[in-house]
Amino acid sequence: MALRARSELYRRALELIPGGVNSPVRAMRAVGIDEPLFVRSAEGAYIETADGRRLLDWVMSWGPLLFGHADPDVVEAVHEAAARGTSFGATTEAEVDLAAE
Repeated sequence: MALRARSELYRRALELIPGGVNSPVRAMRAVGIDEPLFVRSAEGAYIETADGRRLLDWVMSWGPLLFGHADPDVVEAVHEAAARGTSFGATTEAEVDLAAE
C-alpha cells in the first residue's frame, strides 16, 4: 500500500508526540489508515475533522477524562472547549498544541 502525503498537522504531531498520537489505538494502522483522524469539533452524533469533513462518530469517545476540581481557569477553558464538542475519542489539534507547551 502506498503511503499518502502527510498533513501538516500530522507532521507537527509526530514531532511533538511519540507516534503522533496519545494512544496506539488512535494511530489507525491496524485498520489500514496511514494517518490518524484529527477531530476539530463535534455535535450530536457527528464529528468534524481538522480538514473539514463531517463524519458519523462510531467511537463516541472511549470515556470521559477528568481535569481536576473546578480551578477557575480550567472551568473557563473547559466551557470554551465544550462549545466545540465534549469528547471525541480521537486525536485533536488541541492536544498537539498542549504537547508544544
